[in-house]
Amino acid sequence: MSRIIEDFVPYQGDHCETTTMGNLLQFTGIQLSEPMLFGLGQGFGFIYWDSKQMDFPFIGGRVKPDELTTCLASRLNLALKVQESSSVDKAWRNVLSFLERGVPVGLKLDSYYLDYFTKKVHFAGHYAVIYGADADYAYMADTRQQGGLVKTRLTQLAMARSAKGPMSSKNRSFTIEPPDTLPELVPAIRSSITQNAHDYLNPPIRNIGNKGILKMSQEVLKWPSRSENIDADLCLTAQLMEKAGTGGALFRNLYRDFLEECMAHLGDSRLDKAHKLFAEIAPMWVSVSSSFDIAGRTGSYQELNQTSKLLVEIADKEREAMELLLNI
Repeated sequence: MSRIIEDFVPYQGDHCETTTMGNLLQFTGIQLSEPMLFGLGQGFGFIYWDSKQMDFPFIGGRVKPDELTTCLASRLNLALKVQESSSVDKAWRNVLSFLERGVPVGLKLDSYYLDYFTKKVHFAGHYAVIYGADADYAYMADTRQQGGLVKTRLTQLAMARSAKGPMSSKNRSFTIEPPDTLPELVPAIRSSITQNAHDYLNPPIRNIGNKGILKMSQEVLKWPSRSENIDADLCLTAQLMEKAGTGGALFRNLYRDFLEECMAHLGDSRLDKAHKLFAEIAPMWVSVSSSFDIAGRTGSYQELNQTSKLLVEIADKEREAMELLLNI
C-alpha cells in the first residue's frame, strides 16, 4: 500500500542537516533561510579528526551530527521527537506511523547505500526527509545537489539507516511539532551567536574549534608520510571540503551569509566587522581546498607548506571574528 504525502514541496538547501530541518519546518508553514537555520542551530565549528583506524584524517567545518538539529529545535521552541531502535523492523514501523498520518520524517543515514548518490563514500552522518513509501521505494527530499525529490529502494534505505561506524546512529528518525507562535527572532539570534562563539573558542579538546585549525596547520605537513595513497586522499579531501554539502568554503559561506542576514535584525558594529572578516575567510578556505587538489593532481607537496601558513592566518582571523561575536 502506498503512503505518500501529496504535493510535498522540497526545501532548497545545500547542507543535509539544515535542508532536512528546512523541509520539516517548511511543511509546517515556517520559512527560514538555510544560513539562518545553520546559525540558529549553532552549526559553525571545526574538527580535525584522525585515528589509527582511519585511512586519512577527516576535516569538518561544523558541530558534530545531531547537535545542530537539537540546538535549532531548542531556539525555536520546537517539539523534537527522536526515535532510535536497533531493530530494523521496529524502526521502519516508527517511520510508517508518521507517514500514515501525513507527517514527513527526518532520517539519519549512511549515504553510501542510497540509490541516488552517484559518488559512493561511506558517510553515516547524512540526513534526508522521507515523505512517502510504496511496496518498493522510499520517496525522499534531499539537498539541491542530490536532486531535491528523489527515491531509493526500501532495501537500500534499510541498509543506510542501520549502518554502523563513525557518526552512525541506531536507525535514528525524528519529527518536529512547531509551537503555536515562534519565539522572537532577535533574542534567539543573539543567544545562538554568543553560545556558538564561546564553544568555538573554548573547545574541550585541541583538535576542535580554533585550536583544531592550528593543529591541522601542523599535521598537513605530515600527510605525505601519513597516507598510503596521498594523491587520491588529497583530491578527495578537497572535494569533501568544498562540495560535500558544505555550501562551499567548509561552511564558511553559510555562516557569512547568516551574519549578513542578522545585520538586518541587530544593529551592532561588531557584527558588521565579523561579517567582513568572514567575507575574507571564506575564500581563504577555498584556497586551502584548491591547494590540496593541486597537490593531489600534480604530486607537488610543496603546496602543503603554503597551506600550513594559510591555516594559521585563517585561525587568527576566525578567532578575531568569534571574539567580536562573543559579546554581541
